[in-house]
Amino acid sequence: MSEVYAARRARLRDQCAAAGSAAALVSRPANVRYLCGAVPPGAVLLLGPVQDLMVAAEVPATPPLSPPAPPPSGSPRAEEPRLLVLPGADGDPVVAAADLAAADGAESLAVEEHDLTVARHRALGAAAPRLRLADLGRCVEQLRLVKDDEEISCMRIAGELADQALGELLESILVGRTERHLALELDRRLVDHGADGPAFPTVVAAGPNAGRPGHLPTDRRVEEGDFLSICLGADYRGYRCQVGRTFVIGPSPADWQVELYDAVFAAQRAGREALSPGRAYRDVDRVTRQVLNAAGYGDALEPCTGHGVGLEIDEDPRLTPSAMGKLDACVPVTVEPGVHLPGRGGVRIDDTLVVRPEADGGPELLTITTKELLAL
Repeated sequence: MSEVYAARRARLRDQCAAAGSAAALVSRPANVRYLCGAVPPGAVLLLGPVQDLMVAAEVPATPPLSPPAPPPSGSPRAEEPRLLVLPGADGDPVVAAADLAAADGAESLAVEEHDLTVARHRALGAAAPRLRLADLGRCVEQLRLVKDDEEISCMRIAGELADQALGELLESILVGRTERHLALELDRRLVDHGADGPAFPTVVAAGPNAGRPGHLPTDRRVEEGDFLSICLGADYRGYRCQVGRTFVIGPSPADWQVELYDAVFAAQRAGREALSPGRAYRDVDRVTRQVLNAAGYGDALEPCTGHGVGLEIDEDPRLTPSAMGKLDACVPVTVEPGVHLPGRGGVRIDDTLVVRPEADGGPELLTITTKELLAL
């Protein structure tokens, strides 16, 4: 994998050079991990004019390292960034990295302004006043859009783990248990099956809470006649996958529940079928919304019907009405329309898919738990 990370850093270095920056400072944790693999908490990456450094604050049980000597003039750049651990826990890796870039002769430094606080940006400028600061923008996020085979393999396993945890929960008794209890059980099952942890706070929403996006589980107990919405994800080797389903508790669903579920299911299917290379982000959102608008649920729709997923559960691209850009092959996204009716509940159906051309079988579904309306 070291060659993969080196190639990613080389692509970023080339982009920075084309924009006129001889050095770049990457501080967003997911971006640092993408470029280096496993990293110490809070570490930043400096792609410098002389050497590449990973700078981290000292953590307990980690002995401080002396500053690395720069490679001899004319020597090839080291394949792996050198690690510099700052002595003392109060040092700021961002400020230290900027100071090192200036000491190595950099005249400009591209930084991730969208990740830095105003205070940190000011401290960075004060530490190296001769450096011209430029905005790196979302260059690394754009590099992360298209996943390689290894990344997709990790996400495929994460999807399997989430499906497995959800499937096992559905075989247990649900009536009388609280949302919070069920969410904790799902988290435990994820870890038991090999996940590093949940990909995000697990959503369990019953009765009037069902279908509410990002619902935090409460002590509300599951009752017969409820809609029960569950959304969970697994984190496997840093990569994440998301699945969401809605069920009915009791012997059979009410007519209004069947009608609402069928509308959301049809919308979700339309969104999944629209995932193809070259398709505009906004088109995927549009075809999903059209179905629910036609069913009379337009006022209950959310601003986003899907998003990218990978090292973060919510990353580029965004599937929204105003999104700019088009899908590429090997881009994982979610399709997750939902409708919540205040006081009654609602339906959410979430899947994670990888965009594939029609010649390769179309979009690859990573989450395969049944989407049939089950009465549990």
